[in-house]
Amino acid sequence: MRTLNRKFIVATLLILTISITIGMILANFTYLTSTKQKIDQQNVEIAQRITLNLESMHADPSSFEPFLESIGNLGYQLYVLNEHGKEAYFGKPFTKNEPPNEAKKVITEKRIYHGMSNFSHKFLLMGHFSNDVRNTVGVPFTMSGVEYGLFIRPNNKLLFSDIHMILAWFFVAVAVVSISGVILFAKHLIKPITKLTEATKEITRENFHYPLKIERNDEIGQLVESFNTMQKQLQHNDEARKSFINNVSHDFQSPLMNIQGYAELLLSQKVNEREYREYLQVIDHESKRLSILTKQLLLLTSLDQKAYPMMISEVQLDEQIKQTIRRYHWRLQEKEIEVSYKLPPVRIKVDAELMSNVWDNLITNAIKYNINGGNIWISLSRNESFLRIIVKDTGIGMSQEALTQIFDRFYRVDSSRKSGGTGLGLSIVKQIIDLHGGEIKVDSKVAKGTTFTIILPYMNKKLEE
Repeated sequence: MRTLNRKFIVATLLILTISITIGMILANFTYLTSTKQKIDQQNVEIAQRITLNLESMHADPSSFEPFLESIGNLGYQLYVLNEHGKEAYFGKPFTKNEPPNEAKKVITEKRIYHGMSNFSHKFLLMGHFSNDVRNTVGVPFTMSGVEYGLFIRPNNKLLFSDIHMILAWFFVAVAVVSISGVILFAKHLIKPITKLTEATKEITRENFHYPLKIERNDEIGQLVESFNTMQKQLQHNDEARKSFINNVSHDFQSPLMNIQGYAELLLSQKVNEREYREYLQVIDHESKRLSILTKQLLLLTSLDQKAYPMMISEVQLDEQIKQTIRRYHWRLQEKEIEVSYKLPPVRIKVDAELMSNVWDNLITNAIKYNINGGNIWISLSRNESFLRIIVKDTGIGMSQEALTQIFDRFYRVDSSRKSGGTGLGLSIVKQIIDLHGGEIKVDSKVAKGTTFTIILPYMNKKLEE
């Protein structure tokens, strides 16, 4: 977390540096393209007013120098050169006194010298503050028949008045407070992340009850909420995994013990023909039960894979359901169950083997848990976007509590449902429907029956691809 804190601060300082750099670039661009020329022109106008006053009001040499000295005291630096080469300086001294090459042209050719506009400096904008005679503006004037050149620039102290110093300290204070605020905010931001890290470590130790109480209304709060949801789901998955292992072990152990026990009876004792056949029937029944359980477990394992290789083909769905009904005709007659169906012709692209498994599970359940002389009703309807298949029975039904767990693996409602079942069928059905982008719903009432409703996309582009 210290590294993250350091990175956050460094990133903030880097952004601040980049912002200042971009700001300086824009400031230099503005200064060079427009401001520099405006400042030069403004100072030329000031210099022209001064020379106008010199020529009209201070032609007497006795007032010439005092007037220029007073201008210097007002915050200007002046350099005066006459045609005879005589120089004079007024106001704050220049750091560099070397006159510009164009100085004499101001006197001889009456040309205005635009030193501020043309002066160059390696730091661009900072050249404006260079205390150099060349960084001035020059205008010609005449005094007592002698030609002069007046070169002037504002004293840098004028550029740094009290208000400028106040603003400078203001920006320094803002920068200090901003950086301090960023550091404190970074610590405040990282604190819940540290707690999240600790909670994550506890999850790696399979501690799914680690308390994480962080109440925030921002993205971190959402992250904490998602983490708590994940923690509960992992806890549920862990319990389901352990329950799955226990159930598999039990469901394998029970038929294996029966097979082993009856096989030993057949080998160790003399049994009559009737007992012999009974024992063989038990062994046959238990072996088939093991075979079904193994097949269902293998199917579940395959369905759990994200990239399950679905074999999509065009299936006559109504005919597939009718074939399943015909396959269990003997069981329907045995329990005197009447089947009614409304199955209009429908062709759809699905995995034929998986969908056959769906109808097999739903119809065998409707038979197994139905009452003698009961009814099963199956309907198929469609519109432009989806198919609706309903399988309804008049069986023993389920409670509302059982409905919430009916699709869980190895879940069986009560002891009456354990005979011949594995508790995997409906879980397989739901996964198959999910793979096809569909939805399965169940409605049931105790002693009144159960209704399964399956909705499948009729034009599923994803499956067609």
